[in-house]
This record gives sequence, C-alpha cells and structure tokens, in this order.
Amino acid sequence: MIILASGSPRRIELLASLGLEFLVRPAAVDETIDPATPPDEAVAELSRRKASHVYRTAASPDDTVIAADTLVWQDGRLLGKPADAADAAAMLRALSGRRHTVHTGLTVLRGGEAQTVVSAAAVYFRPMTEREIEWYIATGEPLDKAGAYGIQERGGIFVERIEGDFFNVMGLPVCRMGQMLREFDISLL
Repeated sequence: MIILASGSPRRIELLASLGLEFLVRPAAVDETIDPATPPDEAVAELSRRKASHVYRTAASPDDTVIAADTLVWQDGRLLGKPADAADAAAMLRALSGRRHTVHTGLTVLRGGEAQTVVSAAAVYFRPMTEREIEWYIATGEPLDKAGAYGIQERGGIFVERIEGDFFNVMGLPVCRMGQMLREFDISLL
C-alpha cells in the first residue's frame, strides 16, 4: 500500500489524479529547522522526517511512504504560510513583479530504504496592484499556503512564467516522484 504522509489537499489531489490507491496519514513531526539551513537542505530533511515518522507509526514493512515538504524562498528569506491577512499582504507585495524559488523535498521510503530528491522551480510574478492584493486576500486562498498563493487556483493569474516543474510549485514534483516509485517497482502506467 502507498501511504501519503501529508494532509495537503493539493498532494492528495495530485496522487489521486494519477490513479494511485493510497492512504493519507499526515505526519505529526517537529518542523523546526535551523534558519541558517539552505532551503534545499531544509526541505530534504523535513521530507525525511515526515516519511520516517509515518513509516514507524502507521506503516507495515511492505508499505511505501511518500512524504514532501515545500518552501518558498526569496532573497535569502523564507516565505512560509502567512500568520494573518497583513502578513499575506506583505508577502504578496514582496513577490509582486519579482522572482522567487519554490523548493520541494520528496522522500519515498519502503522497507527501510529511502530515497530523497529536491526539486526547485523559479516562479516569476507579474506586478500586482494593491487592489489585486486586497481582492486576493479577501478570497481567503492565500492564508493557508506557503508564500501566500496557490498557483493552481486564483493565484495563478499573477504568475507570468515558471522555470521548472509546475507540480513542484503545487507541492509534489510528479515527474520525479514517478521516477522514484519506478525504482521501488511501482509503475504509474
């Protein structure tokens, strides 16, 4: 059985769209990371923690655990989930008309064997007006997402282009995951 170590609606939707049968077991782990840790190392470590925790607490030896962690990074600064509407507005102003990077760590674990990869995508926002920022925050969408936007929802109207995997920006690099699962003899075909 495949176990997704996440309660993220976006990750659940992506796995389901691939036709996989899986269980959802969100990982309750300490996500504290030293702020000096580079984003690629941070997401790799957090995805490993999540996979290991779920494997130890909710899996049998034959199960395959998939865990991911995503961070938005801009100018040496982490943009996590906003604390409130004012924090979301500040993040969106920082992203407006600029580039940021979305890093996702992905770990697949089965039988004590784990593989971890990191995927990164550069995202370019078009300039946003204050009115657009206020409108977007009023939708409620930015309040539960790293970087205060969802590319697959209304937030997509602010994205001029992406360099990298679109699904990585949603929180699950599907192509890389498919390659990793194949190495564990799980085919998506």
